[in-house]
Amino acid sequence: MDTRRLILFVIFSFSIMMLWESWQQKNKPVTPTQQAAQAPASDTVNDTTSTSTANNVASEGGFKLEKGQRIKVTTDLFQAEIDTIGGDLRHLELNKHRAAESKDGNFVLMDDAQKPMLYIAQTGLLGKSLPNHKSLFTSAAISYSLAEGAASQEVRLSWIGDGINVDKIYTFHRGSYVVDVSYQINNGSATAIAPKAYYQIVHDSLSNQGTKMRPTFTGGAYFTEADKFKKIKFADMAKENLSKTSKDGWIGVIQQYFASAWIPKAGVSHEFYTKQLTENIFATGVVTTGTNIAAGAKTEIDTQLFAGPQTHADLAAAAPGLEYAVDYGWLKVIAEPLFWVLSKIHALVHNWGVAIILVTILIKAAFYPLSAASYRSMAQMREMAPRMQAMKEKFGEDKQKVQQAMMELYRTEKINPMSGCLPIVIQIPVFIAFYWMLLGTVELRHAPFFGWIQDLSAIDPFYVLPILMGATMIIQTFLNPPPTDPIQAKVMKIMPVVFSIFFFFFPAGLVLYWLVNNVLSIAQQWYVNKTIHAVALAKKGNAKK
Repeated sequence: MDTRRLILFVIFSFSIMMLWESWQQKNKPVTPTQQAAQAPASDTVNDTTSTSTANNVASEGGFKLEKGQRIKVTTDLFQAEIDTIGGDLRHLELNKHRAAESKDGNFVLMDDAQKPMLYIAQTGLLGKSLPNHKSLFTSAAISYSLAEGAASQEVRLSWIGDGINVDKIYTFHRGSYVVDVSYQINNGSATAIAPKAYYQIVHDSLSNQGTKMRPTFTGGAYFTEADKFKKIKFADMAKENLSKTSKDGWIGVIQQYFASAWIPKAGVSHEFYTKQLTENIFATGVVTTGTNIAAGAKTEIDTQLFAGPQTHADLAAAAPGLEYAVDYGWLKVIAEPLFWVLSKIHALVHNWGVAIILVTILIKAAFYPLSAASYRSMAQMREMAPRMQAMKEKFGEDKQKVQQAMMELYRTEKINPMSGCLPIVIQIPVFIAFYWMLLGTVELRHAPFFGWIQDLSAIDPFYVLPILMGATMIIQTFLNPPPTDPIQAKVMKIMPVVFSIFFFFFPAGLVLYWLVNNVLSIAQQWYVNKTIHAVALAKKGNAKK
């Protein structure tokens, strides 16, 4: 396989990969509505989610949430709204992250609007005469704000029934995307109780799925030391409920750049579960083991909720294994070291675009020996091009003789045509890993480079970088040995245009990487061509003498 065919193969393979992912997103199985009434994962989960399903189906067949009074909470990181119905976390904005398509406004991680997105955090207690996510709580205030200099802000909601007093407490911490969520239970009844607590995230299966050209994963995920990190598609939740017992780990919902996860107390047995609530709405959560509370006694059940960006430092600080929420795909083994190097360089230069350029130079330097061998081979073939063309004219349509003559020429001149392919083959996984890293690294979201490039994770708004990259490909075609096949020659002429069109839909950071890589390749190839050409001229001069 020569270099031109390999490049075409790379374009075709990468295009097929993107189209296949897009097709999977578009044509994933649709589960009939009646499957929402399927059997729960366990009796424990049935007490929570099946009740929610039965009571929240609107007359139109959709999902409906009861709404009470809203309690607004403002911290350094969040703009949150808690509903008195169930004490649900119904709305969550991230103050440090801008909205997806706008320079103004905060990114909304959670919301109960249902269209275009339903994404809320619910909790409740299981047991007779205990509050669940449909119970009405009260609050001493309707707004809370983290005071300047304060380390945390507590939001307390209360419920009273049948002699049992329950306080549900959210504690927001300065500088942290981890929120403490606890129940303080005072059993004032005449009998002992053994409540279980459940914590679930409710999300629809239609929103946050990326675009047709860049589909991304949104769905459930969990981590245990035994099973490690697992992702769960909504389509898989529709087919089968998860029921996993563990004494560690977390469970939640991940999407591009952001995540939410319930983190139960380590060392205490709990059950992770998933359940389909309606055709397009799913619950992902955890149920704790029962806690015995004697008559007149008190106890506290607590857990933590992570809700925020998939920043490596924040994920690692929140819970063991949560850093796996950053989804680098099947080339994680390459993408993670690339990001580590990229982040270290960024710490020095304070510009992600400059960091990408420097990483590209380092990658190019690492591949220099292989590239040099490749360019020498191509330069030698370039020098042999007139002789190859003469062979083709000599033998005409006899392809076998043409091939034999070329192989003899390669052997005589000690040229290995396959050596030109090796660097490209090696760079394919690096290229794809860089692509997934840019898609999965929230640090690059809205990260400016300079001028018109204000978001390296988005496409170039004026397509300058893709056009420049196409221009570098045109230059490379002139530096490469000319094809002897006329059809192949035509394909090579239009390939820069086709390749540029593909890169119109890629993140600017990725195009920047490939553009710099091409510029460095041109410089290296030009130098090698010049050197080999000088050697060839010297040989011709000696031959004439």
